[in-house]
Amino acid sequence: MKTSLKQTQMSNWKEGRKILLGVTGGIAAYKIPGLVRLIKKSNCEAEIILTNSARNFVAPMALETLAGRGVWSDENFDASIPHIKLTQWADVFVIAPCTANSLAKVARGIADNLLTSAAVAATCPLLIFPAMNENMYANKATQENIKILLDHGVKIIEPSDGALACGVSGKGRMPEPDEIMLEIFKALHPVHDMTGKKVLVTAGPTHEYLDPVRFISNPSSGKMGAAMARAAWYRGAEVKVIAGPVEINSYGFDVVHVTSASEMLEAVRENSAWADYIVKAAAVGDYRARSFEPQKIKREHKEFLTLELERNPDIAAEVGKLKRPGQILIGFAAETQNVSANAREKLARKNLDYILANDVAAEGSGFATDTNTLRLIPKDINKAEKIFSGLKEDIACEVWSDVVSL
Repeated sequence: MKTSLKQTQMSNWKEGRKILLGVTGGIAAYKIPGLVRLIKKSNCEAEIILTNSARNFVAPMALETLAGRGVWSDENFDASIPHIKLTQWADVFVIAPCTANSLAKVARGIADNLLTSAAVAATCPLLIFPAMNENMYANKATQENIKILLDHGVKIIEPSDGALACGVSGKGRMPEPDEIMLEIFKALHPVHDMTGKKVLVTAGPTHEYLDPVRFISNPSSGKMGAAMARAAWYRGAEVKVIAGPVEINSYGFDVVHVTSASEMLEAVRENSAWADYIVKAAAVGDYRARSFEPQKIKREHKEFLTLELERNPDIAAEVGKLKRPGQILIGFAAETQNVSANAREKLARKNLDYILANDVAAEGSGFATDTNTLRLIPKDINKAEKIFSGLKEDIACEVWSDVVSL
């Protein structure tokens, strides 16, 4: 059965969303124009509320230009009750940065300006990004206010460690705009049915070195594995990624970096018992050099070079042997011929619960692309196969929908 992602809920859950953005008077407000630009780039709408203090840190005209509409402040807090209308309009309410003062007001229900009045009136998800000096953040009163908000169902995103505007380094930095967008998307995701679940994902290629400067590898970019990890995180899962030598956006989950297949196997063994779901999306090298040359292999006086290779361990098969009851193992099969037949053989041999097969030679599919076409084949013959085609992150959302529901 072929599924068009354009016809499903998960394919467009990010677009057209309405984001109410509250900005308080912290130096981190300088990041907000970048955030508004990302909101618009994501085809979402933004309404912006500035406190009077925030206007000293970010120019209202800049935000109006980026958002394509006027910004709100106490100056237009009038009989039109904007604090009610804006929160009824919004799919999510984000306060970034949130100072200790505004945090305390929201926690205690103090509605003395447009932003805090909107926070008290909000029934949509509320995300707060505290940003302040490390001592202010660690203060018992601030932590008590955070606990109150958490108990009320407010999502508090902890600040990160780093250099602060006051000249010290500590915990108090607001996340970068792209990281804030990830938190917004997580809050907007239609379901959080993987909350409490643990997901282990392998991603990217492996490098099998012949000598200090040469290795055997493949063109895997790690994009499909990263998409599976991110889609699980959106649904509430705790995620770890074991990544070969590629760049992985690690925001929200742990990344273990490895180079060779042997290193990846060891990392998987160390973490496999922890996971409820294991996704083997890495393109692990099948072979490695039988012997490693400690010095660079020179080409002089050598018309031909013969390499002797030996098989790498089969990580998915090793995990399949160790799989505990209730643990779900999802594999990938990158093929160039007999795609379905080869995938089914791997599914059985490696004791997988599902395998995702694709023709890596097909246009717009496979390695290093943003798009893919994957066939989801379940171990249970009574469950239907499905074919997904589209952006890799959209495909990952659809795959998890099927796997979790079954």
